[in-house]
Amino acid sequence: MTTRPPVACSAPGKLLVAGEYAVLEPGQPSIAVSVDRFVTVEVAPSPGGQVVFDTDLLPHEVPMLRTATGLQANRAEDTRHHSGALAYLISAVEVVDQLRLHLGQASLPLRLTVRSTLHERGTKIGLGSSGAVTVAAIAALADYHSIPMSPELRFRLALLASIRVDPKPSGADLAASTWGGWVLYRAPDRDRLLCRLSKEGVARTLQAPWPRLSIRPLPPPSTLLLYAGWSGIPSSTSARIGRLSSTAWWHSAAHNRFLKGSARCVTAMAEALEKDTPSKVLAAIRSTRRLLAALDQDTGLGVFTPQLTALYSAAEACGGAGKPSGAGGGDCGIALLPKTADIRALHTQWAAAGVTALPLRVTDPVHTEHRLLRAGPDIAQRGSLPAPSSQTKESSDDRIA
Repeated sequence: MTTRPPVACSAPGKLLVAGEYAVLEPGQPSIAVSVDRFVTVEVAPSPGGQVVFDTDLLPHEVPMLRTATGLQANRAEDTRHHSGALAYLISAVEVVDQLRLHLGQASLPLRLTVRSTLHERGTKIGLGSSGAVTVAAIAALADYHSIPMSPELRFRLALLASIRVDPKPSGADLAASTWGGWVLYRAPDRDRLLCRLSKEGVARTLQAPWPRLSIRPLPPPSTLLLYAGWSGIPSSTSARIGRLSSTAWWHSAAHNRFLKGSARCVTAMAEALEKDTPSKVLAAIRSTRRLLAALDQDTGLGVFTPQLTALYSAAEACGGAGKPSGAGGGDCGIALLPKTADIRALHTQWAAAGVTALPLRVTDPVHTEHRLLRAGPDIAQRGSLPAPSSQTKESSDDRIA
């Protein structure tokens, strides 16, 4: 048997610019950007018929065996990693295994080596490390097995791998890591996808329509620059989503008003970016921040910490606008400032408040036609790679423009 050469793929981290919490609802808009910190996953042959994980988040390698129910750790002490540091990697291998079974390909022993710059001294900083490692792993596994994939198929497969671990997050991080640059994103119904996945499998779920999914690139602002600061406090997005969804607010009229307000803010920001109107971009950032502050006051969720409050206050003092990025309660905040602003003054004020300026740059978008593929009716029977069943018209709810 010919040994396949190793394949390595990288995926960038992300910052959420607008649409926090609202994007959890299918069809609600959000804006995310990719940033130049990366997760790299290398897939190589593994001796002994095992799947071996080597990640810089763990002090030792973790070998696993394929079973009828998925990957299982060889050692009892490694079973905790199924729901911990290796959860998204394991899920990525398992969904690609299911797709390869559909394609009639035999399983191969693998070694996955993961290296990340999305952490500070081993601590997550809110740049979407789970999403980036999932996107990088799917890309590397597909390339290693010579499975051709469009960006859309990579995204869909990454989202399926992600929701097997936790269906609550929206997938905006996956979209930013897949397409790069500034992205306008609306999520599909992940609970519905998970149900279809459990009943019909990976290939048929990839082929099916994904109502309300929408992804399209946005132009960056020509006269504004994006800056990020780390609060020094890690925050769990899933935990905050779980807390919020268990409150009375989640099922109240206030939640519906929040969704409408968020949609207005995101739409206004997208239009301002497309028309390159910096004053309206900054106004939309402020409106989004006020909306999050009202949410915080209504629910006591703790989105705004003293560090994040100081972060956006410093941005305002320097002629820009800022807000928490993502679930809040720690992790990162963002500031958009004119290119002529005094960045040293911003960083000085941040440092005094305990905020660490992160040297980040928005990555360039992936060059692609951003068109959906149309699947033939007999694709599942043919055993070929399923393309998503969707429409290319702008009016479709299932599109990548």
